[in-house]
Amino acid sequence: MTQREFLKQWMTRVGPAFGLATVWILFAALKGADFWTWSNQRLMLLQTAVVGTAAVGASLVIISGGIDLSVGSAIAVGTMVVALMLKAGIPPVLAAVGGIGAGCLLGLATGSMVVGRLWRVAGVVSAACIAAWLWQKATPIGALAIGIGAGVGFAYLGRRFIGRVELSPFIVTLGMWGALRGAAKGLGNNQPIYPDQTWLTSLMQPGNSGLFSILAPGVWIMLALATLMAAVLRYTRFGRHVYAVGSNELTARLCGIDVERTKLVIYCIAAGCAGLAAVLQFAFLYGTGDPTTAMGYELKVIASVVIGGASLMGGEGTIQGTILGALIMTVVDNGCTKLGLANWVQEIVTGAIIIAAVTLDQLRHRR
Repeated sequence: MTQREFLKQWMTRVGPAFGLATVWILFAALKGADFWTWSNQRLMLLQTAVVGTAAVGASLVIISGGIDLSVGSAIAVGTMVVALMLKAGIPPVLAAVGGIGAGCLLGLATGSMVVGRLWRVAGVVSAACIAAWLWQKATPIGALAIGIGAGVGFAYLGRRFIGRVELSPFIVTLGMWGALRGAAKGLGNNQPIYPDQTWLTSLMQPGNSGLFSILAPGVWIMLALATLMAAVLRYTRFGRHVYAVGSNELTARLCGIDVERTKLVIYCIAAGCAGLAAVLQFAFLYGTGDPTTAMGYELKVIASVVIGGASLMGGEGTIQGTILGALIMTVVDNGCTKLGLANWVQEIVTGAIIIAAVTLDQLRHRR
């Protein structure tokens, strides 16, 4: 093994953990006990839960060679969906499932555009719009039934007359970023929604006994999701397909991998993770659906994945690295706040970290 190959492997496997230890020690030395108290460590883990959960899904997108710029807007839509369902009297469990399901539908629409199946987008969008419009005018079951029926009809017409038009992931998700933010504002008439308090708000608050007294349920949810997704990537055929598509899409096709289906599943999983992050964000906001929440989370999520060792060119990355990357971002934000630095300084530091991470990624791949 050459020195360059050794350095590349070290940066990929050990780099994120080394980076986390470095920034933690730096801020601990600068701020002392005010930084390294257990209450502050627990707070940082709590602050990581939302971004970390969304970043787990985004890892699959980036490893497969794609990009998703709509994560923050998808989280905002998810909080609004959860709030609307609770306000309509739907049980909290179903409201949470609805938020995650809304994310999966958004992922289906995004993935369909990326792989060129616009007829699916026509079905999903029309079903969602019609159901949302009828929600206040009919029973929820009736609204959903009519919306789904119309969606199937539009999907059939789109498949028959539009066919396949493949689009760039960057353009698709950039467009979805704006469209979903507008949709979130439209769902609440540009106002937050305040449903009655339920147990969902306790997801981001430490409990009184057991594991939940150590860390809030939301943190355990993030860790459980990360463990599950890491196992999927490492031990399943789907995980191998994700890396293969990101490494060389043409070769993956020649090997018999259904690239379009793999990408579609990836975007659905990523958006589903964003939906789960929306449930946690809803809890973090003390049970509020906010159309302006999660602004700027796109950069935080992408930075977490890249800092964690994933390559923007695809084919590389790990879930554990992504979680470490998310923790690095949180430690930097928390440390800057403890030092009393202005918000604009924190934004400059965050931008510099992103540039440094991308630079290191390029150095790792330079021949």
